[in-house]
Amino acid sequence: MWRFIKGFFSGILIGLVLGLGLGIFFFPYLFPPPDAMETLNRNEAGALVAKGTFIHANPSDPVHYGKGEVSVYPKTVFLGQDFEVGPGPDYHVYLVPKADIRSSDDVKDTMYVDLGRLRAFKGSQNYAIPAGVNLKDFPSVVIWCQQFGVLISPADLTFETGT
Repeated sequence: MWRFIKGFFSGILIGLVLGLGLGIFFFPYLFPPPDAMETLNRNEAGALVAKGTFIHANPSDPVHYGKGEVSVYPKTVFLGQDFEVGPGPDYHVYLVPKADIRSSDDVKDTMYVDLGRLRAFKGSQNYAIPAGVNLKDFPSVVIWCQQFGVLISPADLTFETGT
């Protein structure tokens, strides 16, 4: 009888741990935040410095994808209305000092600038750029999963002439 009780409670404990782990992982898939609809105040943002488009860096990975436009202004990174990434936990927006980001290894050992946690998986969003950042040194914007250290979607920036 003691063996049965011990096995029963061990099973409950294992089930709770696995259920909690799976719940944390699948939560953003089941209950994603609403689409973002932030606007960009052109007077506060300043002149366009660079723009790019998020891509699906690894087509064989159906979970980690992104699409849509990104615009960089002197004080703001703006993700356009057409922005979308596959849902997941703990996504952040990074400025990366390396061009042609295509894998997680391209980001891991760089001195990126973390602009903050992604607020929505779809829609337009603004992210403030810290003072003193020389945007010419950061030719890429990426969406990064901090929890698992995985590249979600990169965008190569094309700088405007005269900036």
